[in-house]
Amino acid sequence: MAHRYHLTVRSTDIDVIGHVNNAKYLEYMEWARFEWIWEQGFTLDELRRRAIMPVVANININYRKELKMREEVTAITTVVKVGEKSFVIRQELYNAADVLVADADVTMVMIDANTRQSISLPVELKEALLVDLPKS
Repeated sequence: MAHRYHLTVRSTDIDVIGHVNNAKYLEYMEWARFEWIWEQGFTLDELRRRAIMPVVANININYRKELKMREEVTAITTVVKVGEKSFVIRQELYNAADVLVADADVTMVMIDANTRQSISLPVELKEALLVDLPKS
């Protein structure tokens, strides 16, 4: 099921051109990813307890439309692919008119927090991801 996260563009998000700086789009997506994974039960405390971390291995982003100050934005996160040690999610940002302003495919890899090596996805996370994976 798609996860929705809502935010409002702040004055500190605006660059000298007068629209949201490109790096902020990535930050918006990061905020949405954290909320999404926390809702799967993997809060920072739980990640620390397990000594694991989901890390971004790759992001392919498309900037489609500018955002300006005070615009309302909805970030939608959906599961695209689930592997043994990684997963891919699609993140889309929409403005208040429901127009797609940016989209990205994000590859996340689970690592051991101590060794910094990739590890298998926790069973509970993998099961939650597979439930949300659209059927082909």
